[in-house]
Amino acid sequence: MNKLRIGDIEVKVPIVQGGMGVAISLSGLAAAVANEGGIGMISAAAIGMTEPDYMRNFREANKRALQNEIKKARSLTTGVIGINIMMALTDHEDLLKVAIDEGADLVVLGAGLPLRIPGMLADAGYTDYHTKLAIKVSSAKAARLIFQHWAGKYNRIPDAVVVEGPLAGGHLGFKKEELTGTPVPLHVLIEETVATVRVFEDKFNKEVPVIAAGGIYSGHDMFHIMQAGAKAVKMGTRFVTTHECDASQAFKESYITCRQEDITIINSPVGLPGRAIKNEFIEQIRQGSTRPFKCAWNCLSSCNFREAPYCIAQALFNAARGKMSEGFAFSGTNAYLATKIQYVSEVFRELIAEYSLESMREQLNRSDKVTPLLLYNKAV
Repeated sequence: MNKLRIGDIEVKVPIVQGGMGVAISLSGLAAAVANEGGIGMISAAAIGMTEPDYMRNFREANKRALQNEIKKARSLTTGVIGINIMMALTDHEDLLKVAIDEGADLVVLGAGLPLRIPGMLADAGYTDYHTKLAIKVSSAKAARLIFQHWAGKYNRIPDAVVVEGPLAGGHLGFKKEELTGTPVPLHVLIEETVATVRVFEDKFNKEVPVIAAGGIYSGHDMFHIMQAGAKAVKMGTRFVTTHECDASQAFKESYITCRQEDITIINSPVGLPGRAIKNEFIEQIRQGSTRPFKCAWNCLSSCNFREAPYCIAQALFNAARGKMSEGFAFSGTNAYLATKIQYVSEVFRELIAEYSLESMREQLNRSDKVTPLLLYNKAV
């Protein structure tokens, strides 16, 4: 298992923990993952809901909460800490500036096309900073569009690319029919994106790792998607059922008790399909119930809050705090595989062991000259 390199940042274990909002992946989970040699991610989505003045002072609450979570993470680890920022967030520019000011190692920009981000940062005086910028896309076409725009207008390209396939949890960059039919395999998306990025790597003489996400749960999954060209994997669902995850126990238990058929696609109020675990709240909404709310500030630019049947930020925050009857849990397609709460260190050991075993099997399949004992000694 090779190390992941993003510019001058070296990551010992090529695992990026998914940034899960609202208040699912904060400093606790991020620091634990970073301490194991991966990249720990803090989700900036509605992060200010953890602050008492959010409804009155939402912008400042979001900035303050993100500052505090980065500082907490830094106090708990010397490892690599990243921030996940949705472009659909009304205040995504404010949050990006906070991440850079606080010295985050990486920012992953998703849920929209970050076409003007380099220009915005330059206009704001950010010309020399440590933070690496990664983009999250669902296709090679989207990656090409962003790379071409950044290269042509700003003479730079992203530092990394996360390709999130249709088996991921939360809001998805696919049409609903693409999710309910036969989804495009992740390895195809990876191979296409690697080929697209290679052209720009050659032009800028810069290595840009492609990171695979969506439906990756085991070391077996890791090995095979990295054989397709991914330099690392991003995993969210696998880290929810850990002691260090910042979500409530009830939220974690919803993963452990769910069945495969409980994982469903919903229509989110923000205009995107999403993958979640079916529960009473979701069923009530599907049957036409509404949860009236007062929108404080239209936190997501794509949300038509005047017609939305409920506030998705509040529903997700309720679930994160254990009020499952007033919200629901987003999850990846493999959430049903979770059977227990583990420590992050245990998850890493399992993933590395599974990866090594799959690598050993692959070598055995390719060569009849190497004995199983020799391969076993090499793996351990």
